[in-house]
Amino acid sequence: MSSLRDKTIFITGSSRGIGREIALRCARDGAKVVITGKTAEQHAKLPGTIYSVAQEVVEAGGQALAIQLDVRDEAAIAAAVAQAAAHFGGIDVLVNNASAIYLTPTLQTPVRRLDLMWDVNMRATFLASQACIPYLKNSSNPHILALSPPLNMQAKWFAPHVAYTMSKFGMSMVMLGLAQEFAADGIACNCLWPRTTIATAAIEFNFPEAILRASRQPAIVADAAFVILSRDSRTCSENFFIDEEVLRAEGVTDFERYAVSPGGRLFNDLFLD
Repeated sequence: MSSLRDKTIFITGSSRGIGREIALRCARDGAKVVITGKTAEQHAKLPGTIYSVAQEVVEAGGQALAIQLDVRDEAAIAAAVAQAAAHFGGIDVLVNNASAIYLTPTLQTPVRRLDLMWDVNMRATFLASQACIPYLKNSSNPHILALSPPLNMQAKWFAPHVAYTMSKFGMSMVMLGLAQEFAADGIACNCLWPRTTIATAAIEFNFPEAILRASRQPAIVADAAFVILSRDSRTCSENFFIDEEVLRAEGVTDFERYAVSPGGRLFNDLFLD
């Protein structure tokens, strides 16, 4: 495994939740972290801004650049990537973390929600990757990682919320295609998904409180992401990783420290049998 020290890590949707945790984990290894998100001023209900996370990154031992970014805006993505590359001298890693969730059946899914999930999930993953790849080609160990699930084509994962499922599987399909397309350039393209639900705002606002209590902390996903991003990009690509399996392979046996309610039962995340 290689160090992330002085590597430039561009993370979408990193003002809170899993994106923030990945930023802080990379920072503890001395990385240069590009914090992006729409939240530049404190939200009434949600903690964290791009600037507060940037400060945390510096305090954790990394370097930080905060860029306000709406990933639905293709010109803004290109500008943010160019700004990050100019500021830090290149880009080594892209983490496609930004995501929108709306778990509704077809007749209860407004077109604006469909468009939001498609734009933030699949489309932004494609566009951010497209913008970063010219810089990644110049990296010694380039990685693209998407927070998206294994492609599980059973109808039971589509029927309850077909729009959301399509948008998340769309992210995974982008990564699968890029892994083959850019294999000769040594750009690793992988997906990472949690074994259990993760205690983020998405879970808090879209699921019953009991599921939040049966979740794990975002740190488990960040620790798994760090392991993946530290691997040789030429030998670690085209994978659908599960956080717990990644860490078990590294010798981790204590998972209670990640639990919201240690000793309690855990709730499996979507798309996993």
